[in-house]
Amino acid sequence: MKSYTVGDYLLTRLQQIGINHLFGVPGDYNLHFLDSVIAQPELTWVGCANELNAAYAADGYARQRGAAALLTTFGVGELSAVNGIAGSYAEYLPVIHIVGAPVQAAQQEGRLLHHTLGDGDFGHFLRMYQEVTVASSVLTAQNAAAEIDRVLCCALRERRPGYLLLAANVAASPLAAPPTQLSWQPLPDTQQLSAFRDAAESLLTGARTVSLLADFLADRAQQQPRLSQWLRQIPMPFSTLLMGKSLLPETLAGFAGTYCGAASENRTRQMIELSDVIITAGVKYTDSITAGFSQQIEAAKTIDIGLHSCRIGGREFSNIPMADALEALYQLAQSMGHDWQQGIIAPPEPDTLPQEELNQQTLWQAMQHFVRPGDTILAEQGTAAFGMAALRLPEDTRLIVQPLWGSIGYTLPAAFGAQLAARKRRVILIIGDGSAQLTIQELGSMLRDGLNPVIFILNNDGYTVERAIHGARQPYNDIAAWNWTKLTRALSLDERAKNFRVTRPEQLQAAMAAAADSPQLTLIEVVLRRDDVPPLLQAVAEALESAQ
Repeated sequence: MKSYTVGDYLLTRLQQIGINHLFGVPGDYNLHFLDSVIAQPELTWVGCANELNAAYAADGYARQRGAAALLTTFGVGELSAVNGIAGSYAEYLPVIHIVGAPVQAAQQEGRLLHHTLGDGDFGHFLRMYQEVTVASSVLTAQNAAAEIDRVLCCALRERRPGYLLLAANVAASPLAAPPTQLSWQPLPDTQQLSAFRDAAESLLTGARTVSLLADFLADRAQQQPRLSQWLRQIPMPFSTLLMGKSLLPETLAGFAGTYCGAASENRTRQMIELSDVIITAGVKYTDSITAGFSQQIEAAKTIDIGLHSCRIGGREFSNIPMADALEALYQLAQSMGHDWQQGIIAPPEPDTLPQEELNQQTLWQAMQHFVRPGDTILAEQGTAAFGMAALRLPEDTRLIVQPLWGSIGYTLPAAFGAQLAARKRRVILIIGDGSAQLTIQELGSMLRDGLNPVIFILNNDGYTVERAIHGARQPYNDIAAWNWTKLTRALSLDERAKNFRVTRPEQLQAAMAAAADSPQLTLIEVVLRRDDVPPLLQAVAEALESAQ
């Protein structure tokens, strides 16, 4: 009988935190550890086309499951993945990156091995990764149990990636199984929490209008159920920024639209900015989602809730997890919130679809009707993300965007990971032709594993988002013309996909109808003008150009 090893311990811990898939690419330094992965009945190996795509897929998985894991080989593999891990760090996703490394003896002797820089120093890449991870460790047979637990707990608590260097001989070293489950939830400082509650009550006393602005960190802290319950029981004006869109139930009457600073609709700005008190939950104001930092949120009348600390006016309250802060505010709202619904109006009905030409307006009107409760939607940074921002999403819809890190091509492999994380949810991917060319290889993995996302390729002949910012006629924003509807056949010998190329609204509607409940992957190429952009993107592009 095979003895229990360090590798087994690590895999057990991954399963205990809800990870059932391990993304990556095999390499000679991780192959023996991969044998242990394959032997685990509750953990599925997911080979990807390259390490960068694997990191993106793990990021998409983490947004659905709360955490994810990635396996690469030393040097060449981990550096290919570092861009994806940096994105997870910037946008607060706990992706555990396991790096298969040469045996300890080779490292200690400084041998000039392949996949190294040929100088005998095996610490280069760990030092690089320490800039984009919240915890890292070089595992040994002696420290493995404590260090695996420490890195995983830190990553989960801070909602950011962790790094584990696992030498081949260490992975095979014997180790006892973990005796207990991991415990990583932080406890609040009770004195700080009490002081926060008192300060919040003082600010809220006498407030006639209170609004809620939430963003992606509230999602990372898994506070969507709490906030949704709050808004159903205590109606009040509310909004999200683009990074947190779908966090709050947009079908409720209090939804004011997506907030994006000066680029917001007037009604949205007034309902949020002009309130007597503004509660912000998990908000970070970045340039691309605020139209160049144009938000008008006065600190003096804001109760700001972060992952682990809060701020009211100029006063900070530390060591308060977001869940505890929101619970304290919820209790106050139950007794004080009967007047907070002033100014609420019913949400408008979605526009009907015009039948003239296929453009950004008709595309997003059609998408409003196509999206349904329970969908997971991934919208690439550019026309896709900013077009989605204007939609009112149905109940239990999840939108995945990456506007802070903004690495083009991210959403295609992220859609792969997101659907593996939640197979029962329909996945819709909306991506531009320029972005798709970076990561299209993972379409083959989707077909290999029998996934059935609905993929909209927005063919606007190049980098339209870049043209909107600068260089509308410059050749650097051009790309090679591809025959998109033939790609599924090229990337799978057992091709089971539907393909459509649409140039008119009625063709788009017909393709959407065919894709709605298809058990097969569906790719819809949507042909649009290269200079046609959603109004919100135009406003943001102008702000970004002026800031250059």
